[in-house]
Amino acid sequence: MEHRSARFLSQRQREALDGFLCVLPWLIGFLVFTAGPMLASLGLSFTKWNLLQPPVFNGIANYLRLIQDPLFWHSLRVTVVFTLISVPARLGLSLTLALLMISPLRGMNTFRTIYYLPAIIGGVPMALLWMWVFNSDHGLLNYILSLMNIAGHNWLHDPDWAPWALIIIRLWSVGFPMLVFISGLQNIPPHLYEAAEIDGANGVDKFFHITLPMLSPTLFFVLVTQLIEALQVFDIVFALSPGTLGAPLRSLLVYILYFYQVGFRQFEMGYASALVWVLLMIILGLTALAFRSSNLWVFYESEVKK
Repeated sequence: MEHRSARFLSQRQREALDGFLCVLPWLIGFLVFTAGPMLASLGLSFTKWNLLQPPVFNGIANYLRLIQDPLFWHSLRVTVVFTLISVPARLGLSLTLALLMISPLRGMNTFRTIYYLPAIIGGVPMALLWMWVFNSDHGLLNYILSLMNIAGHNWLHDPDWAPWALIIIRLWSVGFPMLVFISGLQNIPPHLYEAAEIDGANGVDKFFHITLPMLSPTLFFVLVTQLIEALQVFDIVFALSPGTLGAPLRSLLVYILYFYQVGFRQFEMGYASALVWVLLMIILGLTALAFRSSNLWVFYESEVKK
């Protein structure tokens, strides 16, 4: 009996060892390329380092400097405004497209592919394409407006219109949230709609009383991911203003672009590390707030079954 028990334990140990060996490559990659750099940047945020000389510890001076830095507050404001406008707009547009794409029409898979294509285009190529669209002299958008006798705008060189141009670019690439919403819509049991129709519910009633509640877990996932993505927008803005970062008049100076300017143009890597950690705390706080509020509006079917 004891011999069988020892053999059983040794088998469990071998299974545990096999499992550990399977995750070991990922674990090494996480420690070397993610956790290690994160801890290093946390340490550097308490130093003054110009990349050429050894770091010098300066306590919380970098974080105190943030409070008095007008560009920090400006970049944070630009990022928050962009997030507050672009995230709800992307959610609404992607959900609308998803509702259209689940229609049982011929060739719908082709339309899904077409709408998803912008999502696989890199940020810089996409920005270059839209720079031509928004060109004030021979751009496509102003040409279309001229056909309707509407005066065009100097989109990328006007501080009042440049943020809206960035939002339009973000709205163009809604392929990923659209596919996530399509997956969520296809998982809604059809008999719920059939029962609602028997009770006399119209399309609006079915959307607000069936679709949205059943889709709320998917909506929550898309909301959190899009929120994090919007707060870290960089590549598109960097390509739109390659000469003077954040131009025109710093209307496109988003948070990560300011971090890049401080760290890789001014070579103040200690201060740049502090900027990154403040953004991380903001993202963690907003994510925690979203999870905390999910009890009020996210509906899980398993809760009803219990």
